[in-house]
Amino acid sequence: MFIVIFTSMKNYAIAIHGGAGTISRASMTLEKENAYSLALSDAIERGEQVLKQGGKSVDAVEEAVRSLEDNPLFNAGKGAVFTNEGKNELDASIMEGHHLMAGAVAGVKNIKNPVSLARAVMEKTEHVLLSGQGAMDFADFIGAQKMPDDYFYVQMRYEQYLQAKESDKILLDHNSVTEKKFGTVGAVAFDKHGNLAAATSTGGMTNKKFGRVGDTAMIGAGTYANNNTCAISCTGHGEFFIRSVVAYDISCLMEYKGFSLKQACDLVVKDKLVKIGGEGGLIAIDNLGNIELAFNSDGMYRASKKEGEEIFIGIYK
Repeated sequence: MFIVIFTSMKNYAIAIHGGAGTISRASMTLEKENAYSLALSDAIERGEQVLKQGGKSVDAVEEAVRSLEDNPLFNAGKGAVFTNEGKNELDASIMEGHHLMAGAVAGVKNIKNPVSLARAVMEKTEHVLLSGQGAMDFADFIGAQKMPDDYFYVQMRYEQYLQAKESDKILLDHNSVTEKKFGTVGAVAFDKHGNLAAATSTGGMTNKKFGRVGDTAMIGAGTYANNNTCAISCTGHGEFFIRSVVAYDISCLMEYKGFSLKQACDLVVKDKLVKIGGEGGLIAIDNLGNIELAFNSDGMYRASKKEGEEIFIGIYK
C-alpha cells in the first residue's frame, strides 16, 4: 500500500534594496537613474531565477546580494566606501527562517562577496558572527575569493573619503553635501517551500574609525528571518537600527501582538525610528508572500517581484 502525500507549493516572492536616504530627482541624471534601475533589475532577476526553479530562499537572497556587491554603484563589496585609514572594511549577514540559522562577518577586507563568507560562517562553523582578523583567517581556511585593493577602488568613493578626511567627519554614503545615502544592499525571499530568508551587506560609513560596525552584521538589528513571521533586511543609520533592534522588533510585533507585516513595518520605521532620530528603511516579506518596502527617508533604491507579476523598481518616495 502506497501513501501519497501532496504538499501545496507556495507562490514565491523576492525583494531587494540598494540603500535609502536623501535621493532627489533633481540630483539624478537620466543616465544614472537608468544605471541604478538596470542594476536592481539584474539583481532581482538573478534571485528570482533560483526561486522559479524551486530553489531555496537562502540561495536566492545570496545570489541577489552577490549581484549588488559586484556593482560599484552600491556601497557593498566592490563599491564599498573607505575607512579613516583609506581601507575598505566590509560587513554582511544572512539568515534562514526555517531553523533560525544565521551567519555574519564584520570588518573583513578584500573579500569579493562578504555575503557568501557570512553564509559559510552559518553553515561551516558553530558561530554566528566572526570579525576582523579572525574572520579573515576563516576566509583563508575555506578558500574564500579575495580581490586586490585596486578592485575596490571607485573614484567617487575615494573623493567622498578625501572630503570626509579633510573635515574629520564620519559621513554616510553620499554624493554631495545636501545628499546622503545609507549605503547598504539586501534581499529577502519567500520560496515555493514556504521558507523565508534575508541577507544584507555593506561597506559602512565613509571615514569610519576604530573598527566601527553597524547594524548589517548584527542579527536582529539589520537582518532577521523567521518562518513564523517574516524576513527583514535594513538600510539606514546603523546605530539607530541597533538601538531599536529593528528587524527583530517587526517580527515580535507580528508574533506576539498579531500585527500584519504592513502594520509592524509602519510602526517601527515611520514612528519608533523617527522618534529617536533614525533615518532609513527596510524590505520585508511575510510567510504569506506579502511584501513591504518601508522607509522614512526621501527615497530608497528598491525592487520586488512576486510569482506571476511584473517586477517593481522604485527609487524615490
